[in-house]
Amino acid sequence: MKAEKDKVVAVSYTLMVDDGESGKELFETVSENQPFYFLFGYQNVLPKFEEAIEGKSVGDTFSVFIDFENGYGDYDENKKVIIPKANFKEDGKKNKDLLKVGSVIPMQDDKGNQMRGEVLKVDYLGVHMDFNPPLAGYDLYFEGKVLAVRDAEQVELEHGHAHGPDGHHHH
Repeated sequence: MKAEKDKVVAVSYTLMVDDGESGKELFETVSENQPFYFLFGYQNVLPKFEEAIEGKSVGDTFSVFIDFENGYGDYDENKKVIIPKANFKEDGKKNKDLLKVGSVIPMQDDKGNQMRGEVLKVDYLGVHMDFNPPLAGYDLYFEGKVLAVRDAEQVELEHGHAHGPDGHHHH
């Protein structure tokens, strides 16, 4: 069976990243005993990543370079903002655990779009946050192996994403 639209594909990989200044650095390793599953053809992964896997079978290896423009885009200073501390109160109280440097907080903009922001610092001005994707501005180097390919379950096709090894996953 080959990796193609409507198939669930499991891969292991090593991801090296390069910010253009410090050279390649290891960012993530996905092992064979805890692979990454995705539904092929549903924009769940970067298009270039999917292209590198398309048509491959179990046991095939892949190697793909994705420059930052085809990855997560360039780093955008305009996506760094300061949000008033009052916006983070729950039941009228400050949530100190939430506002720690390095915390990634799911939020939404005024149009209801989901986004994730990382807390950079908290000071008298408010909560300084960065809404850039963690890998914005990085070139990506994937080396990996296809571990499994199976037909997607009907519920996965309806949801537009994989539900793990056997397709059963409850929301």
